[in-house]
Amino acid sequence: MNRGDRREDIFRDDEDRRRFLSTLGEVCQKTGWQIHAFCLMPNHFHLVAETPRGDLVSGMKWFLGTYTMRFNRRHNLNGHLFGGRYKALVVDGSGNGYLKTVCDYVHLNPVRAKLLRPRQPLVDYPWSSWPEYMKPQSRRWPWLRVDRLLGEYFIPKDNASGRRRLEKALESRRMEREGDEFKSIRRGWFLGDPKLKKMLLAKMATDLGESHVSEQRRESSNELAERSVRVELIELGWSEADLAKHRKGANGKAVIARRLRKETTMTLKWIAQRLKMGSASTVTHCLRTSG
Repeated sequence: MNRGDRREDIFRDDEDRRRFLSTLGEVCQKTGWQIHAFCLMPNHFHLVAETPRGDLVSGMKWFLGTYTMRFNRRHNLNGHLFGGRYKALVVDGSGNGYLKTVCDYVHLNPVRAKLLRPRQPLVDYPWSSWPEYMKPQSRRWPWLRVDRLLGEYFIPKDNASGRRRLEKALESRRMEREGDEFKSIRRGWFLGDPKLKKMLLAKMATDLGESHVSEQRRESSNELAERSVRVELIELGWSEADLAKHRKGANGKAVIARRLRKETTMTLKWIAQRLKMGSASTVTHCLRTSG
């Protein structure tokens, strides 16, 4: 979750919301993230994301930075959009109901914020993943994964009958008085089995500190980027040495740069240095002018 700087709006209109979701789709393509739920509110957003590659930090840096740049460009602004680092909650995905709890919390946000009338169905709020859950699979965002939540509601099939059962279940829960189960989402850093929490705390207390873990994450991102470079060099019939021989704006380098921007979270500066393209501005220019 993240809020606007000074709690100001991060979406001024529906076009901003569409751009935010489009940017979310891009980061999912780059990182392999699987989104289980989201909700866009006027001055903040909630996102339930599974990160198979363990790249939350680099992915969020690209995601929030890119959306901020697009928002500022559209509204002729500059500076920060979000109020600092996002809040991240570790969720136990073992199938014991914790993912269901956090997804329900996200999907019920419009109710708590009184953005829906008492008898107005949840599906009427267009800027959350809930209306997407109610659609056939072919009409959903391709990066939204619904099977895990259906499973935690013990709904075996993603079909019309299953979607009706899911909708009825959450609409019923909406009418219940909110209990203590959501407190850990608001205040804590972990939602799950106490044994898993104890194990995570023990791991954090070892000599594999945060700096080491972060270094491992960076190495993983670098490996993915390097693999993409090697594949493209083979396609071009180039050797590593050819990167230095060809001019900075060579079409082949633009091809590799485009793939890196599409599939990884590596910065323009990193791409410029790796492909011998001079500066980040050269990369930007090549990406804009190449086919």
